[in-house]
Amino acid sequence: MSSRRYPVSGPLDLRRTLGPLGRGLGDRTIRFAPGRVWRATRTADGPASVAITQTADEIVAEAWGPGAERALEAVPELLGLCQPPDRTPWGHPLLAQLARRFPGVRIPRSRAVMEALVPAILEQKVIGEEARRAYFSLIHMHGEPAPGPPEWGLRLPPRPEALAAIPYYDFHPLGVERRRAELIRRVAGRAAWFEQIVDLPLPEAYSRLTAVPGIGPWTAAEVGVRALGDADAVSVGDFHLPNLVAFALAGEPRATDARMLELLEPYRGRRALAVRLLELSGISAPRYGPRLPIHRIHSS
Repeated sequence: MSSRRYPVSGPLDLRRTLGPLGRGLGDRTIRFAPGRVWRATRTADGPASVAITQTADEIVAEAWGPGAERALEAVPELLGLCQPPDRTPWGHPLLAQLARRFPGVRIPRSRAVMEALVPAILEQKVIGEEARRAYFSLIHMHGEPAPGPPEWGLRLPPRPEALAAIPYYDFHPLGVERRRAELIRRVAGRAAWFEQIVDLPLPEAYSRLTAVPGIGPWTAAEVGVRALGDADAVSVGDFHLPNLVAFALAGEPRATDARMLELLEPYRGRRALAVRLLELSGISAPRYGPRLPIHRIHSS
């Protein structure tokens, strides 16, 4: 076990900053407790588990596994400690209120592209419950126990080689149709190429992502806000987000992507943070009509 200590300047909400890296209560790659987070990840040096504890004025990080040192080095970026806390006044009174209510929310930069990309692909055009169930099943079936104390119960995300080797029809019992299954297999086969985008300027990183058929602006933004630390990422093409933004900021129950971007334009450079605050608010636009059904897919 290795450890590091990092000073914290300004407020830091550990749980809400790292919350987007988890995919629900059943995600065994990450666990949360008051003032502490445990996370399993794969680094260029191998797998690692990291325990991050927040005290009054510092972060204490402990790590296990072959990738422990690299994981510890990544903690400041992971928590947004490299950037000064955002103190720019929010023009909208609701955002100003939310910023006071949730101080210390930052945009993480995990540098783990595949760990953000695979769940994002699973979430394409399906309800969250369906996508989470598929992802949890992949972790259970094709992940591995993470380094560190076994009582944590952490598991590593599946190795890209393992995902690339799964026949598309073996995704069907998980509720994943051939299109998403083949896309996961394809990106997993080029995992190293995708992981390299963390060292590219953001425009080039997004160009590389969206050059792949099946990865559009929505999927790219979901990766950007988690793996790349893009505080301006907006998930254009989301089913619910335009309605949330329009209802919260303008009282409009329905909106297009164009209207959402218009309302977020005053916050360019930190639009992802604005969206995160709105998501934490508990506000939701009125719902009309039936919800999307859960699809059942079986191999033939």
